[in-house]
Amino acid sequence: MAVGRGQLISGMHMVGTKKSLGQHWLKNRAILDEIARLAGEGGLCVEIGPGLGFLTSSLLKRFERVIAVEYDERLAENLPKSFPGKNLTVEKGDFLEYNLDFDEKYVIAGNIPYYITSPILEKVLMADKLAEKVVLLMQKEVVERILDEKETVLSLFVKNRAEVAAGLVVTREEFTPPPKVDSQVLVLEPHAPEVGEPVFELILRAFRAPRKKLIHNLSDLRSREELIQVLEKIGVSPLARPGDLHLNNYYDLYCAIM
Repeated sequence: MAVGRGQLISGMHMVGTKKSLGQHWLKNRAILDEIARLAGEGGLCVEIGPGLGFLTSSLLKRFERVIAVEYDERLAENLPKSFPGKNLTVEKGDFLEYNLDFDEKYVIAGNIPYYITSPILEKVLMADKLAEKVVLLMQKEVVERILDEKETVLSLFVKNRAEVAAGLVVTREEFTPPPKVDSQVLVLEPHAPEVGEPVFELILRAFRAPRKKLIHNLSDLRSREELIQVLEKIGVSPLARPGDLHLNNYYDLYCAIM
């Protein structure tokens, strides 16, 4: 069961299924400047979905060059007019199809649409050349899920490929029009995977039924008695469910049964 790029989304049941072009504009300059500050400063910043350019303005103050990838054709055409003389390149198209193979170090920032949170996370964390930092404003519930001690496939995927930290919370009232939920900044420092694809295949297998006990989900690999012995050996309760194990537990489990 090899897991390739573009297959993890369906395997994870991660966030984002309904496609809509509804957009919510964040105009609070202090918040926008803080998001840009979290992204850092220096050479190149790639912005996801700049829209009307509110975050773009803050990023241009801190980075020598900004590449803004905008799906909406009208917005992409109008954005450069708002920043005459600035080192801004607007690429019209889908960020999920955009080539991140730069010859220089870069960071990524953006206020991303909720419906493509999962595909964006997969793209930026599985790029051939990883960004030094990724700063994304997304649904607050998703940030909480990623950082929670109770693991999900989403949280394990992200933690396997990045150092993660929470940034500021942005309430729904700060947006025009207001979305139905609050948002929060997630700060990622991508790195090579801590566990390889075979271990993650075991994780996907374990989460086939997240609410059931692990020994039930892995019953096609070993007998119940063997699985109980293995779990006890690696310090995991036989009553554990998939979300009770962290990356290191899954690595130990893989080494013990595969």
